[in-house]
Amino acid sequence: MSEDGTRAISVIGFIGSVFSPWYAWSGRRDPANHVCINVATYGPGGRFTMTDRGSSALRQSADCLTVGPSSMRWQDGQLIVEIDEIGAPPMVSRVRGRVTVTPAAITGVEVALSPDGAHVWRPFAPVCDITVALEAPGWHWSGHGYFDANFGTRALEADFSRWTWGRFPTAAGATCFYDATRRDGSSLALGLRFDAGGSAQEITPPPKARLRRSLWALARETRADPGHIPRQVLPMLDAPFYCRAAVQTRIDGEDIVGVHEALDLDRFRAAMLKPMLAMRVPRRARWRFDEPSAPRPG
Repeated sequence: MSEDGTRAISVIGFIGSVFSPWYAWSGRRDPANHVCINVATYGPGGRFTMTDRGSSALRQSADCLTVGPSSMRWQDGQLIVEIDEIGAPPMVSRVRGRVTVTPAAITGVEVALSPDGAHVWRPFAPVCDITVALEAPGWHWSGHGYFDANFGTRALEADFSRWTWGRFPTAAGATCFYDATRRDGSSLALGLRFDAGGSAQEITPPPKARLRRSLWALARETRADPGHIPRQVLPMLDAPFYCRAAVQTRIDGEDIVGVHEALDLDRFRAAMLKPMLAMRVPRRARWRFDEPSAPRPG
């Protein structure tokens, strides 16, 4: 998020694009044939890009992930994201530029989200500085951010019915909450407090507090001190099964604003939803790295 709270960006690299209808229709047999670098910008002139690409678009090394014309690489302690994508309908336009993520520290935390370890959350860097430089008016700014990852060996909707997640920057570092309802009837209620040096402490989460439903009437909740009513302060992504927003809450007496996500996997697994998603997630099965827009090694 930008320092003034008016703009934000999210970038997600997928190998096995879990929210792609094309990957679901393929039977999820070949994750490397459904890859994507999803970029969404929020605020004036915001765009959404999510192109499902085939295996010819994927290149990997120890410190670089390239998917078609876009890439992520570690260089001198920073994550550098080179973006060259096309926005989804109805805002079809090029989204191009660079995002630089500078972690305060890298954590050693790894959390199993399911008892058998089939789903894992890895908060690599909950405290980061970011610099955004996109080729669009108003999209040169600095702010705070985070870097994490999820890994899994089964479809999310096979093991979960819903979850909410939030990362909130604090004066001392950042606090994250992960709440999930599993299909076996059990639940996850996780709170982690990170300091700027990357040390983590598991905490007892404060009580759940309801947020107003999203534009698609998605039920939402987060964590807050008793009696405090959290609120959305910046809308981001709003879909029938998923909502991302900047949310203000109060934790241990500190008023904080962070990124909150709510995911309804009962809705996501509905067959009627996949054709709707295909309108926003185009499939481009073939890619040649000798094309003019292919990224140069950095």
